[in-house]
Amino acid sequence: MSQTPTGPNPYLRTKIMTASPQELRLLLYEGAIKFCNQAKTAMLSEDHEAGFNALMRAQKIVLELSTSLNHDVAPELCEKLSALYTYIYRLLVNANMQRQVKPVDEALDLLEYERQTWQMLMERLDQEQGGDAVSDMPQNIAGAQQTAISSLSLNG
Repeated sequence: MSQTPTGPNPYLRTKIMTASPQELRLLLYEGAIKFCNQAKTAMLSEDHEAGFNALMRAQKIVLELSTSLNHDVAPELCEKLSALYTYIYRLLVNANMQRQVKPVDEALDLLEYERQTWQMLMERLDQEQGGDAVSDMPQNIAGAQQTAISSLSLNG
């Protein structure tokens, strides 16, 4: 099965379109981590364009993570997560502007911690609800799906 180098992987597209809101959020974490790692590699090899592009993709995902928070369900938690995502976003912007790896490393540490926390929460909810976890997240997840599809391309 041949694919264009820049087109989305059909398997990933299907995975994203059929993912629950919880799974979709996990995919966004994974995408942001992937692009931070790509940026770090590019920056270390002084490929400024590739580093810039990877950091922009990671920034877009972090922005989606922030804007998709449901402040009606858990306002205090969402406020803290929003502040964390803003901090991560700023780290990525600074890394891009200053062409420094250190802020990318810090962003990676935070994103990996959040991904692990989210995975544990999903597992716990699945156990408590017998595999039929009901989401408090809004059902309109099209924005997150589009971000994930555009971010998780075959080439990216």
